[in-house]
Amino acid sequence: MSMPPSPNLPPQPPRPPHGPYGGPVPPPQQPGAFGAPQNHWPQNHPQQGVPPQYPGPGTGPGVGGWGQPPMGPPPKKKMSTGAIVAIVVGSLALVGGLGYAVKAGFDSITGGFPEATHRLVVPKTLLEGKYDLVSDLSETQGKEIEDTPDLSVKDAKAAVGQYSGEDGAVLVLSGMYGRIKNPEDARSSILRGAATDKGSTLVVRPRKFTPAGYGVTISCQVTRSKDALGTTTLPMCAWGDDSTAAAVALVTAESSSGDPKDVDLAALAETTAKIRAEVRQPLDKQAGEPTDKPSG
Repeated sequence: MSMPPSPNLPPQPPRPPHGPYGGPVPPPQQPGAFGAPQNHWPQNHPQQGVPPQYPGPGTGPGVGGWGQPPMGPPPKKKMSTGAIVAIVVGSLALVGGLGYAVKAGFDSITGGFPEATHRLVVPKTLLEGKYDLVSDLSETQGKEIEDTPDLSVKDAKAAVGQYSGEDGAVLVLSGMYGRIKNPEDARSSILRGAATDKGSTLVVRPRKFTPAGYGVTISCQVTRSKDALGTTTLPMCAWGDDSTAAAVALVTAESSSGDPKDVDLAALAETTAKIRAEVRQPLDKQAGEPTDKPSG
């Protein structure tokens, strides 16, 4: 038998509808101050009975572990321009020297030297304006070349320039001029000096090239060199003649981090021959000064 309702109990409010997991259905969203929907449902608490969902490592396209952006490998760092300049300049300080004196004999090394016919200059631009002079270092770092005792060279003067090109390319010209006893040995010694510098490793052995139309032999190699900032592939070519010996190193965005074996040394040898024609100038025999006409 049913009991009649108690007349003293107040009326009960209607119960809110329930969701599929037993929790109350959240109230409808209301527009916020700027017209965007405003959700009154607690944002930091999951619905009752629903466990929080966290994406695991690698979940979803382009998403890293636990919902973070994907973490790729750290970018490769290039060695500093100053370190590149130091290696190229240092290679000239080892030209010939006592190693050649032992090889050829002290008497012959102190014999006759060729007449000085050319000198090197450091122009404002190279290769028809493709590279701009950043700094003429002939009177600073170049002194290292001039002050290094060398029995195979007389009256040595330095010519050192740092140049910049497109996309961060770095070109370093480091040379000397005077009276050079053995040009071929000078050319080889320049590259050997760069390969034996601290932190340098020879990865492509020296190769000889004779670019058409220039009448000069160019030797080129590739080293991997590093300093505190990073590691760089360093392609370098060198020449030597009776009056001048120099190295040209060219570092580009592609060559600095690419496979050293992919460096086009034949192209760099031709570039070096062109630079030689621009910076090597004949001396006026009367005054001992260079003429205005570059030498090929």
